[in-house]
Formats: sequence, C-alpha cells, structure tokens
Amino acid sequence: MRFSSGLLACCVLLAVATTASAESRIFIIANQADGYGVDQCLARGDKCGASAARSYCQSRDFAQASSYRRVDPDEITGSVPKAGGNCAHGGCSDYVAITCQR
Repeated sequence: MRFSSGLLACCVLLAVATTASAESRIFIIANQADGYGVDQCLARGDKCGASAARSYCQSRDFAQASSYRRVDPDEITGSVPKAGGNCAHGGCSDYVAITCQR
C-alpha cells in the first residue's frame, strides 16, 4: 500500500511540474499599418488585438498568446535601426512583441 501511495504522489508531482513548465516564446514582428487598425490594437495591447496575436501564435504551432505589446527599438539589442532621418514617408515600422505559449 505504501508503494502505491508513493507512486501516486510522484505522478501528481510530475503532472504539476509538466504544466508549470509550459514552453513560451517571444516573437518580435514589424508592426506595419495596414489600414484596418489591427496594428494599433497589437501595439497598445488592446483587447481587439487578441485574435490577431492568437492567430500569429497558432500559425507557429503554439496554443495561445499570453501577451502582446509595442516594443521600443532600444529593447531589441542592436537589431533594429533607430528612427531618425532615414525614414522616408513614414517608412519606419513599429515593432510588437507577442508572447506565445504551448
């Protein structure tokens, strides 16, 4: 009897540890205005961006988007040029971080 209760406790512990260690990944994407306003929903973290973020995650085999927000270029170490005089006609994009979970 002692063995089976110990085995049960190990199984429960394993199940809790597995769910607690769900894989999560942050994707940084260019947030280009498309005229539909989805870009603003994502950048502001508004509710209206939830389905776009979820679709983005699901297209990469993740179950859900746990968060999404605008990213300042300073947060992306050396990957994105700073906005300056090089952005002709609003050609510079904002960036959005979408956190996806399995």
